[in-house]
Amino acid sequence: MVERSHQDETRCHGEYKVPGGKLVVADLGVRDGQLVSAMLSGDFFLEPEEALEAINEALIGAPVTSDASVLIERIQRALPAGTEMIGLSVPAIATVVRRALARASDWREHRFGLIHRPPESPALHMALDEILTREVAAGRRGPTLRVWEWERSAIIIGVFQSLANEVDSEAAAAENIEVVRRISGGGAMFVEPGNTITWSLIVPETLVQGLSFVESYAFLDDWVIQALGDMGINAWYVPINDITSPGGKIAGAAQKRINGAVLHHVTMAYDIDADKLTRVLRIGREKLSDKGTTSAGKRVDPLKRQTGLDRETIIQRMIDSFAARFTLKPDTITDAEMAAAERLAREKFASAKWTHRVP
Repeated sequence: MVERSHQDETRCHGEYKVPGGKLVVADLGVRDGQLVSAMLSGDFFLEPEEALEAINEALIGAPVTSDASVLIERIQRALPAGTEMIGLSVPAIATVVRRALARASDWREHRFGLIHRPPESPALHMALDEILTREVAAGRRGPTLRVWEWERSAIIIGVFQSLANEVDSEAAAAENIEVVRRISGGGAMFVEPGNTITWSLIVPETLVQGLSFVESYAFLDDWVIQALGDMGINAWYVPINDITSPGGKIAGAAQKRINGAVLHHVTMAYDIDADKLTRVLRIGREKLSDKGTTSAGKRVDPLKRQTGLDRETIIQRMIDSFAARFTLKPDTITDAEMAAAERLAREKFASAKWTHRVP
């Protein structure tokens, strides 16, 4: 948010909910390409009290083009000895300053549409993600939360993954498991109807302005961590894209940015057939050793075991949690959007050319 005062000083306002922490707010004044005033506020804890004024003064004079490392260095030099921060960090302060200067939008400025349709094919899900993201980018659709239902089992591989390296195609065919490639990066996901919870969050890029690519993952999934906490699950984010718990990984996220819109989609394991997963996916030894385990199945800790709740209840509680924090209204896919998605599913996502683009 930006406004210009009568003294020709540009006023900038930015907010940032620190993942796992508190809200931090920056109100800045800018003139001639540098900060001329700064006021930090929020519900964090900071000792000693004079540390806040030291931070504000450290920011004054900083060029508006300063990256995070420059801001962090200025703040760290100014902090009184023994400063303690709870729910706040110096990098988080740099982030909120960058968000204010970048004119980032806030969650509360957006109205989100909720789409939750009957089961659809894997290729159509891939196509819907691309079409709806392009619609948000063009301004023809508002920010959207889409909950997926799977028509059949599938392996979803990342846009840069090698098909042969990731999937045992013969085993997948024997299990009648479809293989599709998505438009985002990241690793392969094994999904089954009734055993998987998947959603897409499609937002204008202004919502993540001022955040690094890595920070945007945790930022867009912070509501998920809170929703899981409401269900009694101690969950946290592991950069770059995993949500985990004391028992193991719960979910993985991936992103794609298109013309000013961000597609952020997440797959969570409600239940899992670990034996089938290891038969159809080629889990490399390096990946397993990095996770500290020798079994791919043990890397995932399903929500069914952790919550004792049925899948539909978990989905509804997550929707309710999102709606309690932000503006969420029921929405539909238009006939034009569906026609475009069906065509894209046929011509791109169901084609061997796309699936085998990295053999």
